[in-house]
Amino acid sequence: MSTDTATATATDIAWDPYNRAYADDPYPIFQRLREDVPLYYNEQYDFYAVSSFADCERGLPDWKTFSSAKGGILEIIKSGIELPPGTLIFEDPPAHDLHRKLLSRVFTPKRIGGLEPKVRDFCVRTLDPLVGAGRFDMVEAFAKEFPMRVIGMLLGIPEADQAGIRDAGNDALRTEAGGQMDLSDGPLLSGEIFGPYIDWRRENPSDDLMTELLTNEFTDENGVTRTLTRDEILTYVTVVAGAGNETTGRLIGWATSTLAKFPEARAELVADPSLIPGAIEELLRFEPPGHAIGRYVTRDVEFHGQTVPAGSAMMFIIASANRDPARYPDPNAFDVRRRIGQQLTFGLGGHYCLGAALARLEGRVALEEILKRFPSWDVDWEAAKIASTSTVRGWESLPVVVG
Repeated sequence: MSTDTATATATDIAWDPYNRAYADDPYPIFQRLREDVPLYYNEQYDFYAVSSFADCERGLPDWKTFSSAKGGILEIIKSGIELPPGTLIFEDPPAHDLHRKLLSRVFTPKRIGGLEPKVRDFCVRTLDPLVGAGRFDMVEAFAKEFPMRVIGMLLGIPEADQAGIRDAGNDALRTEAGGQMDLSDGPLLSGEIFGPYIDWRRENPSDDLMTELLTNEFTDENGVTRTLTRDEILTYVTVVAGAGNETTGRLIGWATSTLAKFPEARAELVADPSLIPGAIEELLRFEPPGHAIGRYVTRDVEFHGQTVPAGSAMMFIIASANRDPARYPDPNAFDVRRRIGQQLTFGLGGHYCLGAALARLEGRVALEEILKRFPSWDVDWEAAKIASTSTVRGWESLPVVVG
């Protein structure tokens, strides 16, 4: 840091994104960062971080200064590995805009809305057998299964094969306690795990996202009108499956644990289910599955009178921004009637999450069906366990007692 005061404060306040102690409750350290070190530098891992809503709101849309082309996860940015073209979340314009436009053509509101009956049917089939159980693990029994089933519906992957793909994705994100992601190239990183489905679907077209990706023509960056190559489709499908699976499962886990801690809010939702869409927004603000978005700094930039040099890694701590009292009054209170307005959980600007509408649909339908069957529950906090990953935060196991 460039001033003696900032250096002394930063030494006293150490945010280590790989430290499991912060996974349990990161909000006190986020508050200290906002108040005392609004521009934080971590010498051990060589990255900068900002934590206020205003700084995240300023930086996230500025792709010319804060580039996604080297990745959006700290380990990937620092590794310098080459990312395949079409990795939408790890691209800058103009390539990003081209690839996003293509995917948005097949990721339409009509297609997402059309999934609701199937999504609800899966919830019914999964939750009904749990009625009367007395105790079950919400993550194992439901939250872990649910998102991959929905992505499978979207992609056209048979139900029998979805669990294996989900587990491979989860394993790729999981870390040892205090450790970083393993970036060694494997089937999931290359997308080859989806290869057999793409090859089969090419010969057997259907009404699903994979068929759309195979058949839609577009004009590429070289002005050539064509369809996607097999490798490009592998990348697209990997991004869709990975982004949609892990985060939505975490959202359901946080809904379960948060409503156990705030039973009055849960009772409001049971009495008036029309509040559930707003409750999903508040849950996304209160406990976002992804806590920070990484960017590569392309040119010197100033925050709070200090310079972040070009070539640095910058972390935008959106979980801190979502609890910034300058943006949200009484931010540590969970309020299902809160008027959220702009929030940062799905990002901001050109990289705003393309699957946000699907995540909201899944969260709403899941919570509606859970509350129909289980108007109250307690969590066995002694047995509950936070998952060890450096990218998303959520429950690995969450035993609930109902009745």
